[in-house]
Amino acid sequence: MQPGQPDMQMILQQAQKMQEQLLAAQAELASAEVIGQAGNGLVQVTMTAAQEVRSVRIDPKIVDAEDVETLQDLIVGALHDAAQAAQDLQAEKMGPLAGLGGDLGLPGIG
Repeated sequence: MQPGQPDMQMILQQAQKMQEQLLAAQAELASAEVIGQAGNGLVQVTMTAAQEVRSVRIDPKIVDAEDVETLQDLIVGALHDAAQAAQDLQAEKMGPLAGLGGDLGLPGIG
C-alpha cells in the first residue's frame, strides 16, 4: 500500500461492523412495540417499531352506534400516534446508521 491511500482492509472491516449494527438495530425494531392513543386513551393501537399493527383496544364506553364517525376518527388518530412513535423509535435506534442503506453497496443492507 502506498502512503496516503486508504487501508481497504480497515474500510471493509468498518463496513462489516456497520452492517452488523444495522441488522441488529433492524431486528430490534421488528420486535419493539409502541402504543399510540387517541381520546385520552379510549382508543389504543399497539404496533411494532417496524409499523406492523399488533392490536387495537377500544374502550366500550366510546362505542356508540349513533356516532360511528367519532370512533373511526379516534382509530385513525391512534394509528397516526403509534406510527409517529414507531418513527421516533426508529430514529433513536438507527441513529447514524439510518442513511447507510445503499451507500455501502453491501448485500443485505437497505
